[in-house]
Amino acid sequence: MDGMYRHQRYIYDLTRRYYLIGRDQMIAELNPPPGGTVLEIGCGTARNLLHAARRYPGSKFYGLDVSEEMLKTARASIEKSPHSDIITVAQADATTFSPVELFGIQNIDRIFISYALSMIPPWQAVVDRAASQLAPNGELHIVDFGTMASMPSLGRNAMRAWLTRFSVTPRLDLEDTVREIAKRHGRSATFQHGRLDYAALARIGAKLN
Repeated sequence: MDGMYRHQRYIYDLTRRYYLIGRDQMIAELNPPPGGTVLEIGCGTARNLLHAARRYPGSKFYGLDVSEEMLKTARASIEKSPHSDIITVAQADATTFSPVELFGIQNIDRIFISYALSMIPPWQAVVDRAASQLAPNGELHIVDFGTMASMPSLGRNAMRAWLTRFSVTPRLDLEDTVREIAKRHGRSATFQHGRLDYAALARIGAKLN
């Protein structure tokens, strides 16, 4: 990942803004409790963390990413922002991360994953690990590429071929996996398809009584 992002990190946000649809909607739906903790898995350049910090300045924010190259950009952006006192990032494997070891926190109120699962081969393990680190009333929010099933076939095939060039694979069974993992952890789950099934938004909610 460091090899891929060593140079891309400088233009990543500029080039992704037009097709990573649904990120801001997901952040708007986080609604962490006052003084709550929010973690982004695959935080990249910290674009989303900074956006969330502006929206919820009363919370504490944490981010992890496997790429130390991306984290160089993230740390620089955080330091230049007025939110450096409430955002902390660290390098970690999303399938095995420990919030206690990384940040000294546990039972996270909100975890979110934005367009990262489509780039992580063991993505199911990431969702399962995230769900296991939530507070009882915590929530996991996910936005990623959808099935694109409602798109014209020509456009769908072209988009998928283009994504493949960047090692991006839409997870066609995202909904089934999210619901299965939520059930395993005794939590609720919701799923929303975006326009033309281009994007998908999933949520694993609080513990069920």
